[in-house]
Amino acid sequence: MNFNPQNILIIDFGQIGDVILSLPALKAVREKFPAAKITAMVGKSGAEIIEISDFADEQITVDRVKLRDGKKLESIKEVLKIFKDVRRRKFDFVIDLHSLYETNLLGYLSGAKYRLYINRENRSLDFLANFQPKPPLENKNLHLTDQYLNVLKPLGIENAPRSVEIQPREKDLQKIENLFQAIKAKKLVGLFPGAGNPSRRWSLKKFAEAAQSLSKDKNLQTIVFLGPEEENLRVEVKEKFPIETLILGKLSLLEFTAALSGLSVLISNDTGAIHLGAVVGTPIVLVMDRRAPTTYLPLTEKICVVNNDTIDEIGVAEVLQATLEFLAK
Repeated sequence: MNFNPQNILIIDFGQIGDVILSLPALKAVREKFPAAKITAMVGKSGAEIIEISDFADEQITVDRVKLRDGKKLESIKEVLKIFKDVRRRKFDFVIDLHSLYETNLLGYLSGAKYRLYINRENRSLDFLANFQPKPPLENKNLHLTDQYLNVLKPLGIENAPRSVEIQPREKDLQKIENLFQAIKAKKLVGLFPGAGNPSRRWSLKKFAEAAQSLSKDKNLQTIVFLGPEEENLRVEVKEKFPIETLILGKLSLLEFTAALSGLSVLISNDTGAIHLGAVVGTPIVLVMDRRAPTTYLPLTEKICVVNNDTIDEIGVAEVLQATLEFLAK
């Protein structure tokens, strides 16, 4: 296929987990067109991960929450600013990995000669795409990474690797090394008790029981990570967890990612932390409701899913067994 774009825009909106699962697609485009300039348009939550992946040369970061929830006039001004920025960059090829009405329209109005969109039934304006042949229709039974890679099939990209690993920044690793200085001789076990949806949260009491059991081994150090949404749990964590437990909060996303890269294993609910851990090669014990979809899980061999009919039925012993198996490797 004689197609050689020089200035590519990849629209890659989504939550942090979605963006990480799209990295194999970004890498595949980078390898297919090594001389092209690639710009990723990404939501605020995923921008830093795209930056350290090195799969894009530049970024256009969009605060979609602010656009949605902010004052209407300010949001309109911001949309016009984004539109002008995209037009100014003179892209010759647009790939839309998510295909929302507004992103399809932006791609069309960008002035790019070629436009390749994932075709999402009732969610996209496929008639605004013009690349031939068209990609396969969206198949919701496929893993999300495979859906992203399917978009690239018209480019002759087949059998691309389905997972990638990235390296944290040196300055973030150095900060975490300083925080871990007193415990660096131990194996580190991380626990992430948060999740956006309450139905995805294993009880804090069971996390504490797991930490209590692990703390009996003096060669292990348990660390509880609290994101911004979990800071309200700090007092309860101090009350329920062993006194030796290190509690870390107020880390930036990239500092948190660096911290995860130093763990021997992470025990977590089904949330963005598992994707951040997986992309830096950390073994994951995922506590998960059996009814939850599996098409969004990290594609890594270093994962053990512990599940039951409901998350409340998952026992501490099962989680400990999976954790100890990783620690024994």
